[in-house]
Amino acid sequence: MKSALPSIFILVIIAEFIIGNLSNGFIVLINCIDWVSKRELSSVDKLLIILAISRIGLIWEILVSWFLALHYLAIFVSGTGLRIMIFSWIVSNHFNLWLATILSIFYLLKIASFSSPAFLYLKWRVNKVILLILLGTLVFLFLNLIQINMHIKDWLDRYERNTTWNFSMSDFETFSVSVKFTMTMFSLTPFTVAFISFLLLIFSLQKHLQKMQLNYKGHRDPKTKVHTNALKIVISFLLFYASFFLCVLISWISELYQNTVIYMLCETIGVFYPSSHSFLLILGNAKLRQAFLLVAAKVWAKR
Repeated sequence: MKSALPSIFILVIIAEFIIGNLSNGFIVLINCIDWVSKRELSSVDKLLIILAISRIGLIWEILVSWFLALHYLAIFVSGTGLRIMIFSWIVSNHFNLWLATILSIFYLLKIASFSSPAFLYLKWRVNKVILLILLGTLVFLFLNLIQINMHIKDWLDRYERNTTWNFSMSDFETFSVSVKFTMTMFSLTPFTVAFISFLLLIFSLQKHLQKMQLNYKGHRDPKTKVHTNALKIVISFLLFYASFFLCVLISWISELYQNTVIYMLCETIGVFYPSSHSFLLILGNAKLRQAFLLVAAKVWAKR
């Protein structure tokens, strides 16, 4: 059974890879078609396009890195190859995480109702706020790349200086753990911001429901539904990324002890996050959901 697990994981990863590319590609295609036909596109649809593109890049990067780590680890001895793989992972993961966080902030500013002057100021300038946050995240990306480059330079210097040092899996995996730890630390900020957005949305929904009760109105009003849909998207992102984050932590241990089965399990769950959450975004968006059901109905009719 243990010998069959790697094959099972490979099949699951391939399936997730296909689903992830199809779901994210669908988001890009539908929104681009709508953009061309209407000559305009809402801010949330633009965010979804960029997020979907970044997730396609992340899925490909995870798959390529996983394949090279299992079969061609020696390629990472090359300074250029090592930097290309690690930097591509950092960039794709950075935009994937921060764009999902910005989407959470967008839902918060558009949907939530607070009387705070600061909140109202941000709410009235939501598009500018989103743009400034997106530009501000480039500072985090720049600092992350600098820190990672220092790790790479230090490791390559030790490797080239010590001619008697034989390259081995354990040597590289120790270096890999330090790199992943740095990347994880930079991921805590957007995750925390998304979690705060989630809590504020819950608080806003609670206030809205209390107001509806005082006015003797039902809970199934449009604003309640909008709150609920936004909460579903944000909580699904938090849960999926928490599982992704946990897998990174577990993969550190598996890499140190060279446990291939645990490593592949972590990779399987890791690909599940950018693939499945995009499918939930389709179901949570009225335009995308309608287009998806139309395509599904046509495919089913041809059977």
